[in-house]
Amino acid sequence: MDELPNRKLKIMPLKGLRQLISFGALLLALAHIVWPQLTIDSVTLALIVIAILPWLAPLVKSLELPGGWKIEFHELLKAASRAESAGLLAVTPSEKEAIYSFQSIATRDPNLALAGLRIEIEKRLSSLAEMYGLKSSRAMGVGQALRALARAKILTAEERSVLSDMVNILNAAVHGAEVDSRASAWAIDVGPRLLTSLDERISEGKSRSV
Repeated sequence: MDELPNRKLKIMPLKGLRQLISFGALLLALAHIVWPQLTIDSVTLALIVIAILPWLAPLVKSLELPGGWKIEFHELLKAASRAESAGLLAVTPSEKEAIYSFQSIATRDPNLALAGLRIEIEKRLSSLAEMYGLKSSRAMGVGQALRALARAKILTAEERSVLSDMVNILNAAVHGAEVDSRASAWAIDVGPRLLTSLDERISEGKSRSV
C-alpha cells in the first residue's frame, strides 16, 4: 500500500528539477535577448534547447534507466529499409544455406538471433577485406573492415553507412539490450537476404580474381 506514495515522492523531485532547469534556461535566454550588448546567436538557441530537453525525455524511448539501451522495432525496420534502398538485400535468400544458426534460435531468444546475425555479417565483411588484400596481419574489427572496403571502393559510402548503423544496432543486442519480440521475425526475414547479398559480393570478387 505504501508503494504508490513512495513512487510519487520519487517523481515529484524529478519534475521539480525539470521545471527548475527549464525556468533557469529560459531566464538566461530572455536576458540574452533583452540586453543588446549580448549577441543573439547560437547561444540563445542552445539555451532554449536546454529548456526543452527535460520535457522531451519521456519521448526518448531508446534509452531506459537503469536498464540500459533498448532496441525498438522501428529501428530495425528503418535499418532494413535503408539496406533495401542501398541494394544490400537480395530479392530472395540463397538456397545453399537455407538455415543459418541464428534462424534456429530466433523464436526462442531474439537477442541471440540478432547477435548471431551480427557475427555472420562480420565474417563476410572480413572475407571481403581479405579477398581484396585489405586485411592486415592483426585482427580486423567490423568498423575497420567497413572503412577499408569503402576506401577501396568495394563498398559505396551509402553501403558502408547502412552496414555500420545496422551493426551498431546488432551490437546492442550482443551487449544485452532489451530486444523487441518482433525482432525474431525481422532477423528471419532480413538476415538471410542481407547475407546472400554479401555472399554474392564475395563470389563476384572470386570470379574477378580468377
